[in-house]
Amino acid sequence: MSHPFSLRPVQPADDAFLVELYASTRPDIASLGLPAAQRDMLLRVQWMAQRQGYQSRYPHSQHELVLVSERPAGRLWVARESEELRLVDISLLPAHRGTGVGTALLRALQQEATEAGKPLRLSVARDNPARRLYARLGFTAVAGTEDSADPYLALEWRPGHREG
Repeated sequence: MSHPFSLRPVQPADDAFLVELYASTRPDIASLGLPAAQRDMLLRVQWMAQRQGYQSRYPHSQHELVLVSERPAGRLWVARESEELRLVDISLLPAHRGTGVGTALLRALQQEATEAGKPLRLSVARDNPARRLYARLGFTAVAGTEDSADPYLALEWRPGHREG
Protein backbone atom coordinates (compact mmCIF):
# COMPACT_ATOMS: atom_id res chain seq x y z
CA MET A 1 0.00 0.00 0.00
CA SER A 2 1.37 3.41 -0.88
CA HIS A 3 0.96 6.42 1.31
CA PRO A 4 0.10 9.89 -0.03
CA PHE A 5 2.86 12.35 0.68
CA SER A 6 4.75 14.99 -1.22
CA LEU A 7 8.17 16.54 -0.89
CA ARG A 8 9.38 20.08 -1.36
CA PRO A 9 12.73 21.75 -0.73
CA VAL A 10 13.25 23.15 2.76
CA GLN A 11 13.00 26.94 2.91
CA PRO A 12 14.18 29.40 5.60
CA ALA A 13 10.55 29.86 6.70
CA ASP A 14 10.55 26.16 7.72
CA ASP A 15 13.05 26.64 10.55
CA ALA A 16 10.44 26.80 13.34
CA PHE A 17 8.87 23.55 12.13
CA LEU A 18 12.28 21.89 11.78
CA VAL A 19 13.23 22.82 15.36
CA GLU A 20 9.88 21.40 16.56
CA LEU A 21 10.53 18.23 14.55
CA TYR A 22 14.06 17.92 15.97
CA ALA A 23 12.72 18.40 19.50
CA SER A 24 10.27 15.52 18.93
CA THR A 25 13.24 13.22 18.27
CA ARG A 26 15.10 14.23 21.44
CA PRO A 27 13.16 13.11 24.52
CA ASP A 28 16.51 12.88 26.31
CA ILE A 29 16.80 16.67 26.26
CA ALA A 30 13.18 17.14 27.34
CA SER A 31 13.81 14.85 30.32
CA LEU A 32 16.73 16.93 31.65
CA GLY A 33 14.33 19.04 33.72
CA LEU A 34 15.65 22.34 32.38
CA PRO A 35 13.54 25.48 32.49
CA ALA A 36 11.62 25.82 29.22
CA ALA A 37 13.73 28.70 27.88
CA GLN A 38 16.98 26.81 28.50
CA ARG A 39 15.57 23.58 27.05
CA ASP A 40 14.33 25.39 23.94
CA MET A 41 17.69 27.13 23.49
CA LEU A 42 19.58 23.84 23.88
CA LEU A 43 17.31 22.17 21.32
CA ARG A 44 17.76 25.03 18.86
CA VAL A 45 21.57 24.99 19.26
CA GLN A 46 21.66 21.20 18.84
CA TRP A 47 19.44 21.41 15.75
CA MET A 48 21.64 24.13 14.23
CA ALA A 49 24.76 22.03 14.90
CA GLN A 50 23.14 18.98 13.28
CA ARG A 51 22.07 21.00 10.23
CA GLN A 52 25.52 22.54 9.84
CA GLY A 53 27.16 19.13 10.19
CA TYR A 54 24.95 17.59 7.52
CA GLN A 55 25.46 20.55 5.18
CA SER A 56 29.24 20.43 5.52
CA ARG A 57 29.48 16.64 5.22
CA TYR A 58 27.00 16.40 2.32
CA PRO A 59 27.21 19.78 0.53
CA HIS A 60 25.30 18.61 -2.55
CA SER A 61 22.50 16.84 -0.70
CA GLN A 62 18.78 17.55 -0.88
CA HIS A 63 16.95 18.60 2.27
CA GLU A 64 13.19 18.30 1.77
CA LEU A 65 10.06 18.71 3.84
CA VAL A 66 7.68 15.77 3.91
CA LEU A 67 4.12 16.95 3.47
CA VAL A 68 1.01 14.91 4.26
CA SER A 69 -2.25 16.54 3.17
CA GLU A 70 -0.09 19.55 2.24
CA ARG A 71 0.99 20.02 5.89
CA PRO A 72 4.54 19.55 7.21
CA ALA A 73 4.90 16.06 8.68
CA GLY A 74 8.66 15.52 8.62
CA ARG A 75 11.85 15.86 6.67
CA LEU A 76 13.96 13.81 4.31
CA TRP A 77 17.64 14.55 3.71
CA VAL A 78 19.34 12.56 0.95
CA ALA A 79 22.81 12.72 -0.59
CA ARG A 80 23.03 11.25 -4.07
CA GLU A 81 26.71 10.32 -4.34
CA SER A 82 28.55 8.60 -7.19
CA GLU A 83 28.82 5.31 -5.27
CA GLU A 84 25.66 5.36 -3.14
CA LEU A 85 22.41 6.95 -2.12
CA ARG A 86 22.92 8.17 1.44
CA LEU A 87 19.88 8.68 3.65
CA VAL A 88 21.33 11.47 5.77
CA ASP A 89 18.21 11.89 7.88
CA ILE A 90 14.56 10.97 7.95
CA SER A 91 12.34 12.34 10.72
CA LEU A 92 8.59 12.39 11.17
CA LEU A 93 6.44 14.09 13.76
CA PRO A 94 5.11 11.62 16.34
CA ALA A 95 1.59 11.76 14.83
CA HIS A 96 2.98 10.44 11.53
CA ARG A 97 5.20 7.69 12.93
CA GLY A 98 3.83 4.20 12.37
CA THR A 99 1.35 5.40 9.75
CA GLY A 100 3.19 4.11 6.67
CA VAL A 101 4.73 7.43 5.65
CA GLY A 102 8.25 6.34 6.62
CA THR A 103 7.84 3.01 4.85
CA ALA A 104 6.63 4.78 1.69
CA LEU A 105 9.56 7.21 1.78
CA LEU A 106 12.07 4.39 2.23
CA ARG A 107 10.50 2.29 -0.53
CA ALA A 108 10.70 5.27 -2.88
CA LEU A 109 14.41 5.61 -2.06
CA GLN A 110 14.89 1.87 -2.59
CA GLN A 111 13.26 2.20 -6.01
CA GLU A 112 15.58 5.11 -6.83
CA ALA A 113 18.59 3.06 -5.67
CA THR A 114 17.46 0.15 -7.85
CA GLU A 115 17.13 2.41 -10.90
CA ALA A 116 20.57 3.93 -10.20
CA GLY A 117 22.15 0.53 -9.47
CA LYS A 118 23.55 1.82 -6.17
CA PRO A 119 23.24 0.78 -2.54
CA LEU A 120 21.11 2.85 -0.17
CA ARG A 121 23.03 3.52 3.04
CA LEU A 122 22.25 5.16 6.36
CA SER A 123 23.39 5.41 9.93
CA VAL A 124 20.99 4.82 12.83
CA ALA A 125 21.32 4.99 16.59
CA ARG A 126 21.50 1.47 17.97
CA ASP A 127 18.59 2.19 20.34
CA ASN A 128 16.36 3.79 17.66
CA PRO A 129 13.03 1.93 17.28
CA ALA A 130 13.22 2.64 13.51
CA ARG A 131 15.78 -0.17 13.28
CA ARG A 132 12.85 -2.61 13.15
CA LEU A 133 11.49 -0.82 10.08
CA TYR A 134 14.89 -0.86 8.39
CA ALA A 135 15.27 -4.58 9.09
CA ARG A 136 11.77 -5.27 7.74
CA LEU A 137 12.68 -3.42 4.53
CA GLY A 138 15.83 -5.49 4.05
CA PHE A 139 18.54 -3.19 5.41
CA THR A 140 21.50 -5.06 6.89
CA ALA A 141 24.45 -4.00 9.01
CA VAL A 142 27.57 -3.05 7.08
CA ALA A 143 30.26 -5.63 7.71
CA GLY A 144 32.44 -4.77 10.68
CA THR A 145 29.97 -2.39 12.33
CA GLU A 146 27.71 -4.88 14.15
CA ASP A 147 29.94 -5.22 17.23
CA SER A 148 31.44 -1.73 17.27
CA ALA A 149 31.26 0.44 20.38
CA ASP A 150 29.94 3.27 18.18
CA PRO A 151 26.43 4.29 19.30
CA TYR A 152 25.41 4.32 15.62
CA LEU A 153 25.05 1.38 13.30
CA ALA A 154 25.82 1.60 9.57
CA LEU A 155 23.09 -0.07 7.49
CA GLU A 156 22.70 -0.65 3.79
CA TRP A 157 20.19 -1.96 1.34
CA ARG A 158 21.31 -3.27 -2.03
CA PRO A 159 19.16 -3.49 -5.17
CA GLY A 160 17.83 -7.00 -5.62
CA HIS A 161 17.64 -7.61 -1.86
CA ARG A 162 14.32 -9.10 -0.77
CA GLU A 163 12.39 -7.71 2.18
CA GLY A 164 12.29 -9.84 5.28
